[in-house]
Formats: sequence, structure tokens, C-alpha cells
Amino acid sequence: MYLCSRKNILLMEIIQREQYVQKLKNLRNKKLIKVIRGVRRCGKSTLMLLFQQELLKSGIKENQIININFEDYDFVELRNAKTLYQYISQKLDKKSYYYIFLDEIQHVENYADVVDALFIKENIDIYITGSNAYLLSSEIATLLSGRYIEIQVLPFSFKEYVTASGNTNNLERKYADYITFSSFPYALEFVHNEQLTNDYIRGIYNTIVLKDVVQRNRISDAMMLENIMVFLADNIGNTLSVKKIADTLTSFGQKVDVKTIEKYLSALCQSFIFYPAKRYNIKGRQLLKTMEKYYMVDVALRNSLLGAKNTDYGRILENVVYLELLRRNNRVYVGKTDSLEIDFVTVNMQEVAYYQVAASVLDTTTLNREIQPLKAVKDNFPKTILTLDTMPTTYHDGIKQQNVLDWLLTE
Repeated sequence: MYLCSRKNILLMEIIQREQYVQKLKNLRNKKLIKVIRGVRRCGKSTLMLLFQQELLKSGIKENQIININFEDYDFVELRNAKTLYQYISQKLDKKSYYYIFLDEIQHVENYADVVDALFIKENIDIYITGSNAYLLSSEIATLLSGRYIEIQVLPFSFKEYVTASGNTNNLERKYADYITFSSFPYALEFVHNEQLTNDYIRGIYNTIVLKDVVQRNRISDAMMLENIMVFLADNIGNTLSVKKIADTLTSFGQKVDVKTIEKYLSALCQSFIFYPAKRYNIKGRQLLKTMEKYYMVDVALRNSLLGAKNTDYGRILENVVYLELLRRNNRVYVGKTDSLEIDFVTVNMQEVAYYQVAASVLDTTTLNREIQPLKAVKDNFPKTILTLDTMPTTYHDGIKQQNVLDWLLTE
């Protein structure tokens, strides 16, 4: 039952996505349902196939792997819960341990009943993916009630993008390509062809907006939704409130109320088009309720949405760093200390770290501006300034200044 198309094998030979595969290896045989989520076309299905390859390498036999993609018409009859359960049950015996992969499971009516029924069996390890329109965190929590763990997948990191290119030559050019030609895995097929890249990205965008946002949330004003998306994309890295967004759009002649903005923001974040970064009071060690920042899942998607290349490289870099911090299993916040702001504060278990991001700090005034908020924090947790300046790592009274491309390539 192990299925792996030639196309997927070729993709897997290009890039292994080691970070996510390692997460799955760490969770292997743990009595939890593994729910793999992320924006459409970020590589969730390919990740499951990569992990299946790891299982085969470790000695697991092909008949111990049951892999079903419910978007494959060969399995259309299995979209019935009872039929699916009977199909899988017939392939099991009590002497072996099985790995069940259910891809795009939202196509199965009452899928939670099947997953729960399989979960109680002692010799089964279950992995599922699905459209974010149907696998919302709140719904998973209700349907699977504490028996699952969520693995959130993002498009390619810069390190994965460089690895896929085959070498680390000319990192500055690769970074320029990364933010121009997209971090979505299949976009590598169109690298250096802006028209094809844009067509592909627009296809992803239209699918997400129509299926994961408009249909799922029963949004009647798709034009207003797009206006909000354009506003957010144009304001990545700026602190925003729901009222500020509503007031700004209204001033442009696009009248909208606060409740509508709240609904649309929630839908956009649930579909992983945008990620919110809440503000964090460093002295009080608490989250603030207002003035979040929003970052977009892919810079090329942002460029496509805005209709032109945006040369605000500082905020684009900030977006790239934010997503990388998420990949590194951090909770990421915008830091506030008195009247000063730190771009990012990350919290991971008991570890805290502070980051400032700037395209360049070669100008002394700019360097001092970036250092000042970090100096205002009196604890001993790491403090780093990340910049595109091509110079060796240096320290300013214990504050580390590092080239961001080098940092992106490290673990």
C-alpha cells in the first residue's frame, strides 16, 4: 500500500526537509495522532512521503505502511467512514505494527470517528493532513480531544532553498531569488521566470482565498477581504489594531466595521496566509492585548498581491526572520520595554532571546538606534542584531551583530 510517485521521489532527492522529518522521527510510535498542518502547497504530502522513506530505511516493511491520499480518485470510495475503516482493518494483523497516513482527510465524512477507532488499537501509529479550512486548531481539539499533536509546516526556509540549489555560492543572489521567486517548494520549477512564478503564486492565492477563506467562512464581500489582505501585506512589520485597519480602509472610501475586520483577520490567520505577532511587555513578562504585527507566509506572494516589487528590504527581511524563528520552535513576539521596541522576543521553554533586524547598520546612527532597545533590557539572555551587511560577526557590549544569511543557514 506504500505509494510514492516518481515526481515526489525527484522532489525528495532535491531537499529532504530534515527539520520536519526529524520532528516526525521523534514522535514515531508515540501514542498521539500526528496532525500536519500548514498553508496549501507548502509540502505536507511530500513530507509524509519523506517520512515513509525513513521508515523503510529503518527496516519497516512496505505492507506495514498504509498511505491514502483522498484527493486521488483511485480512493474515492474510501471517502465513506465505514468503508475506510473496513478497508484499513482488513490490512491489519495483531502481529505487526502499522503506520497509517491519511492525506487530505477532510474528504472523509465524519473522519474523526475513523481516526478515533484506529487510534485505540495498540499496533497503529497515525498521521493525518488536511485542508486548513477543515482542520482548524479549535475543531481538532474538539474532535480529537487531547489525543493529538500538531506539526505546523511552512514553505522552504532559506537554508532549504539554498540546499535545493546544490551549493552555497553567491548567497546574496540566492537570497534575492528567495524573496523574488517564492519559498513554495514547487516554485523552484520556475526560478528566474517571473511570469510563470507569478502565475503559479496567483493560483495558490486564489485557491486559498476561495476555498479556505471565502467558502469556509461564508464571506460575502470578497472584494473587502482582498482589500484587507492588500493592506496587511503593505504593512508587514507595522503595529496594527483592528480599529486602525477599519479606520484606514474607511478613510479610503471602503467602509468596514471592526467586527468584520476581526472575522476576516481570524480567517486569514487560520488559513496560514498571515501570522500574527503579539506584543510582549518585557518588564512585566506579559502579553499586551492591542497593536499586533502581521507577517506573510511568503514574500513572493506578497509581491504578487501588491502588484509590484516592493523595495522595503528591511521589512521584507523582518518577515523572513520572523518565519525562521517560528520554524525553530519558538513563540515569537514583538518586544516592548517602556517606549522602546524590540523586533522579536522569542520564548522557548525557559529560554528567552531578543532580535533586532535591519537591512544595514553601517551608518552609526542606525546602529545606535538598533542597539538602544537591546541595552534597555537588563537580563542576561542572548541579544542579536541581524543584518544583510557582509562583515564578520562582532559584539557591542555583549550584543551580537551577525550577517543574517549566515544565521539563516545555521541550526
